[in-house]
Amino acid sequence: MGKLTPKREKFVKLLLEGMTKSAAYRKCYSTKNVARKTVHEAASRTAAIPEVSARLAELQEKAAERSLVTVESLTKELEEARALANKTEQAGAMTGATMGKAKLHGLLIDKKEHSGSVTIVLASDVDEI
Repeated sequence: MGKLTPKREKFVKLLLEGMTKSAAYRKCYSTKNVARKTVHEAASRTAAIPEVSARLAELQEKAAERSLVTVESLTKELEEARALANKTEQAGAMTGATMGKAKLHGLLIDKKEHSGSVTIVLASDVDEI
């Protein structure tokens, strides 16, 4: 596979970040006074270039491997730490590893989001209410 031009490499990276083909194309190439349909067609042609599509597939595969390995490897490490803590009768460390696994897998949430309005009453204001 040949090396991409800087513009094509940027185009691929913008696609990897989730940008549409047309939006990525506009960021990489001069499209002032160019019809939307023309930009879309040019973006599609650029994405279809074998070197571009191969580079995109390569980067997508690397990103997928990183995210899978990260969760799996952290889970494995936490389980190993929990087992060692259990073996050496260190209840605090065992609990910490268990809680780490729970947080990693989204079973525990430290903060909750709240939408809507909240009224805060300060202790000095209590007499006025």
